[in-house]
Amino acid sequence: MRAEPPAWAPGPAQAAALLEEAADLLVLHRDFAAAVERCEAGCYSLGPGPGPGHESFAEVKCSLCVVGIQALAEMNRWREVLSWVLQYYHVPEHLPPKVLELCILLYSKVREPQVMLEVGSSWLRDHANQSLLEFGSVLELYLVHVLLPLGRFEGAEELVRGCDVFDSEQQLAFLGTICDSRCQWTRQEETRSAAEEQQDPVTETVLGALSQKLLTMLTLLRRALRSMSNHFYLLPYKKMLLATFLLYLVVVRLDPASPTSLPFIYKLVQLFRQAWAAVLSPIHRPPIRD
Repeated sequence: MRAEPPAWAPGPAQAAALLEEAADLLVLHRDFAAAVERCEAGCYSLGPGPGPGHESFAEVKCSLCVVGIQALAEMNRWREVLSWVLQYYHVPEHLPPKVLELCILLYSKVREPQVMLEVGSSWLRDHANQSLLEFGSVLELYLVHVLLPLGRFEGAEELVRGCDVFDSEQQLAFLGTICDSRCQWTRQEETRSAAEEQQDPVTETVLGALSQKLLTMLTLLRRALRSMSNHFYLLPYKKMLLATFLLYLVVVRLDPASPTSLPFIYKLVQLFRQAWAAVLSPIHRPPIRD
């Protein structure tokens, strides 16, 4: 049995029709999931290779990915963007400049520039990409939105000096941008360190006040426990312990409903009455001080 043909015939023309439909779903109908489906179908209809009409093929495929990226971002599925794009281009070096720029801006906006660190580096090192007209703009976006926010100043300088496509003025301009960012990074680090140093004495003062209050409470508690121990020292401990032991025998070891348990219960009641009378007797009452 032969496999059923795909729903859309392969070719740039059919992919262009799907691109137009996906753009309408994205902008007019705000149906982002359907827009992503149309973009995936369009990329599938183009097939794995460039085929006839290489320029139109590349342009349509790039536009499909741009629309798909925007739709995924609208659905807050930006974490899937890079893997979704790479399934159609396979390696970072083959990404179109527009797609790479959009990915850099997206992950910079969500404050995840490290996602594009290796991808951008691989794309910029490729010799075929260095001959593109968009190479300078991609490099600038990579520096400003990936390397500099991550503090990769040495890597940024090596990348600029190693690019043969820039003349001396362009290199000086990029190196000046890197120097300014390094100075700003240093000032921010110094400000952060100064704020932490100012916060430490305040924290120590608060902890010192809490420690003093805790020490005062512990002192008062110790005095209260000492006073209570002096008062309860006069109680008949032997009788109280004996009553507790008899209670254990009655509840745990004996059956209260059994006739053999009645003498123990009677003795327990008598013992509790004697202990209670001893506690409330004038001898064991705490002395009244003037």
